[in-house]
Amino acid sequence: MSRKSLMALSVAAVLALAACAPSASDDDNGNNDDETTPGGGATDDSAATAEDAGGGEPFKVGIIYSETGPLAAYGEQYKAGLEAGIDYATDGSGAIDGREIEITYRDDTGVPDTAVAAAKDLIGQDYKILGGTIVSGIAVAMAEQAEQNEILYISGPAAVDALTGVNDYTFRSGRQSLQDVATAGAFLDGEGQKVVVFAQDNAFGQGNLAAVEAVLGGEGAEVSSVLVPEDATEFTPFAAQLKEAQPDMIFVAWAGATSANMWQSLEQQEVFDVAPVVTGLGDSVTFDAYGPVAENISFLNHYFPGAPDNEINDAMVEAIEAAGSTPDLFSPDGFVAGQMIVHALTEGENDVNAMIDALEGWEFQGPKGDYTIRESDHALIQDMYTAKLVADGDSWKPELLSVVPGADVAPPEASGK
Repeated sequence: MSRKSLMALSVAAVLALAACAPSASDDDNGNNDDETTPGGGATDDSAATAEDAGGGEPFKVGIIYSETGPLAAYGEQYKAGLEAGIDYATDGSGAIDGREIEITYRDDTGVPDTAVAAAKDLIGQDYKILGGTIVSGIAVAMAEQAEQNEILYISGPAAVDALTGVNDYTFRSGRQSLQDVATAGAFLDGEGQKVVVFAQDNAFGQGNLAAVEAVLGGEGAEVSSVLVPEDATEFTPFAAQLKEAQPDMIFVAWAGATSANMWQSLEQQEVFDVAPVVTGLGDSVTFDAYGPVAENISFLNHYFPGAPDNEINDAMVEAIEAAGSTPDLFSPDGFVAGQMIVHALTEGENDVNAMIDALEGWEFQGPKGDYTIRESDHALIQDMYTAKLVADGDSWKPELLSVVPGADVAPPEASGK
């Protein structure tokens, strides 16, 4: 199969699911292992034993992710899911036909240059598969390395839309921003509805406005915006503008320390009585940060452990908990990466073109149910969710409102791969 040329990176907004929650600190995962293998890790002696037994040399896989840095908590979720996914896909052996899957972990620290240096080092050691990263900027840089060096790259939870269709060598194991935005459409009732984007007047807010215009506007919604200066601390006038617009839905894209004050202002000005107020539901550390206003917010969601109802999700949750971790927002992204790695190696035996052919168009069952890797641009089609937060004693927990079928929120097909 011929490998096509690199497409120009598309302009896309990155909807950070946790960004709209009031400030909450990310936990350090406290894991300093550099190299591990599911089941304990292969040494030179164990590799030789496997070869003597007919298994051959281990398959080498490099995972570059945020072990430290601002997104370390997300990195831990991804890693725990990855190890559970490889274990599940290999029936607990961590091997394919007797050949162990040997994983080398490298810390990107959240910095693209660090990730690229790690990638070059592993590629120089003849690694044919690299995976990982939470950070969109890192994922784009890794995709460039994958094409330049003709290796397989399976990105982690990074949501940047530019990865879809960027080149033949790049896949993703999570959702992308356009799927997030499309999920918000589940709160609209028919065409011609009025959507107001409430966001900060910066690149993040403007990017989300552009995404809503492209996705929901493209489906017939009338999209307008209330953009707030980034240094604003008084939100009453802007809340009044939201009410005056008389929208059918308010889409909130907000990041930073003013989040708590913003949500409080919306409640005080009774904005929640006007229309559904929709934003992204982040990981579990953010649930309690909203306070009483939480029950008034409608959430679009990528994953929480109680959303899917299937045996694979149950197995993932059980495995992660048994390993001493907690299943959370990005657990399935790691688990699916594990499934994709095992499938690619099983069908392609470390031949990059054969592994790409094996992944393109692959339909499989994962923690969220049905997945399809779209052959044309490698978008990962998957179900999404809507949810609400409900009181659980002194804290809050998510409750599923609806499952949004993957076909209904599939991103537009990227061209030029």
